[in-house]
Amino acid sequence: MATAPELLKTSPEAVIRPMRATDVAEVAGIERSSYQFPWSEGIFIDCLRVGYVCRVVTISRRVMGYGVMSVGAGEAHILNLCVGEAFRCHGVGKRLLTSLIERATAAGMGAAFLEVRPSNTAAIRLYLSMGFEHVGGRRGYYQAAGGREMPPCSSSLCALPTRPRPEPQAT
Repeated sequence: MATAPELLKTSPEAVIRPMRATDVAEVAGIERSSYQFPWSEGIFIDCLRVGYVCRVVTISRRVMGYGVMSVGAGEAHILNLCVGEAFRCHGVGKRLLTSLIERATAAGMGAAFLEVRPSNTAAIRLYLSMGFEHVGGRRGYYQAAGGREMPPCSSSLCALPTRPRPEPQAT
């Protein structure tokens, strides 16, 4: 069986497509292997049921990563973005994030927001490289083994305008 980097080099191009209920077991497996406090299969099913933008990245029908985003009130919220460990640092996350941002823009959303653990430096580098800016933080946002993370802030709230900001009017 080919390794992840070999799949990326030798297989047909990765495909980003809508997540299906039949993908949830594989998505949840990636989630469990990536996070200490993962979303359950039920949460992913609920996201599909209520119509969130749910996408998977596949190669040869194998799910490599996924993203979940809500849109409304002029804003998009990227709720979950994850790439399987074997496929990280190969541009898969960037392609998936780009796809979600394009979808938010097409839906007329003025900005996209997401939360990220300050310790997730690889994700922070990706978000900054894509134009996201740190706009705040929340204490106790993420679960931790002893309850909730409580450093100065346990999450970093990042935003990306999806439409150009209007130029200030001269008076």
